[in-house]
Amino acid sequence: MTQMQAVVGTAASAADVPTVRLDLVGLFLHAAWPIKITVGLLVACSLLVWLIAMLKLMQLARLQASQYGFQRRARQVGSADELFEIAGAHGSAPGARVVGELYSRGSGAQIERLRAVADQAVLLEAQRARTLMWLLAFIAAGAPFIGLFGTVYGIMDAFIRIGAAKTASLPVVAPAIGEALITTAIGLAAAIPAVFFYNWIDKRVGDYASELEVAAAEWVALVAEQHRQPHDAAIPLVGRTRPR
Repeated sequence: MTQMQAVVGTAASAADVPTVRLDLVGLFLHAAWPIKITVGLLVACSLLVWLIAMLKLMQLARLQASQYGFQRRARQVGSADELFEIAGAHGSAPGARVVGELYSRGSGAQIERLRAVADQAVLLEAQRARTLMWLLAFIAAGAPFIGLFGTVYGIMDAFIRIGAAKTASLPVVAPAIGEALITTAIGLAAAIPAVFFYNWIDKRVGDYASELEVAAAEWVALVAEQHRQPHDAAIPLVGRTRPR
């Protein structure tokens, strides 16, 4: 009977233990103002990461679709004039802009100049595709350190509270430590998607630029072939009339 009472007493005491729940909103509301500013900055960075990622993915999808339509027609041309005509009809395609540069700046030029013009045009298209990528890199590298700043400040605040209360009990230390660690968690939540999206989008931009560079080499050869003048033409010989 005594053992039964002990078991019942243990179960009753376990049931009386309060359930501890993580209240992020409560920690944020009771945090010091530097931690609130840090959390607000990290939340803004996290939202910015998702916004930039969606914009870049839609931009790449649009560029690749227009480039695919232009390149499909460009494969069927047999002369530079036909290529220029198709480029004029697909002005929004990246390849059409490269061909437009060849038409405007490479008319009658040697193949070395044509290659230089095409390389510069491809580089400009790659730079356009990488717009706003620096923000993803900045957030991926800086968000954990911004969160770490909030953590360090929160730990300093915890020590100040311990000194003011003259005790190191959990009710004094735990809230300050929780406020400190929440900034690191939010910093990682902003940095991890930024790293993922940066690597993924950078890989797609690299593949897009490589495909455009290979296609530009073919267009340069086509334009140079039309502009090339024959160097082995027969020179007519004019005979002199001898006086009689």
